[in-house]
Amino acid sequence: MSDHPPPEETILEVWHRNAGPWTDAVRERRIESRRLVTDSAIVEAVLSRAPRRAIDLGCGEGWLARALTVHGVEVLGVDAVPGLVEAARAQGGGRFETMSYARIAAGELAAKADVVICNFSLLGKESTEAVLAAVPRLLEPAGALLVQTLHPLVACGELPYQDGWREGSWAGCGDGFGRAAPWYFRTLGGWLDTFAACGLRVARIDEPMHPHSGRPASIVFVLEPLPPRRPPASS
Repeated sequence: MSDHPPPEETILEVWHRNAGPWTDAVRERRIESRRLVTDSAIVEAVLSRAPRRAIDLGCGEGWLARALTVHGVEVLGVDAVPGLVEAARAQGGGRFETMSYARIAAGELAAKADVVICNFSLLGKESTEAVLAAVPRLLEPAGALLVQTLHPLVACGELPYQDGWREGSWAGCGDGFGRAAPWYFRTLGGWLDTFAACGLRVARIDEPMHPHSGRPASIVFVLEPLPPRRPPASS
């Protein structure tokens, strides 16, 4: 038996320990790809849906809620890390709750929205599958889920292009961090299979480009619930 905790547990443990440094990195705008591309990409993607209410799953220290509130969107931010939720509440600009993906999957989040957002917040395997399967019941009619994540073709690096756990890194985030969390890499096909298994269909894919590298800085999936299956007609 391994002495190491399961990767899903390690993810949360690492984020609990690094909530302060992460909050500083985001608020000081240290991360170039966020500053140049991905922050504006998710804001624009959300606003293109003209939502009245949004739920930000894995909201972190609340920057996205604040950015959307400026545009008149009512935002509920949810995160499993109390330190991040406390930082978000201190800044305001939305309503924030501490809740794990497991509790959301169990139906404990009593809220609905026109848009649900997962902005670089789907890091695990089982936890991602569980929370994605819960999203359809959080959406109002004609609502959509927006997922921004690392682009599989860029994030793969020199490793084999196949689904699996990878070592994390705080590169580009500045000083003050401890161990980085592992994360579950998915190929493009892996993402599409996961979405379909969770009752979601892809309505649109955007690939925001980094202005310096000329390569995708991220990938943004716009997803809608699959229609319920009709029972077979009786003979």
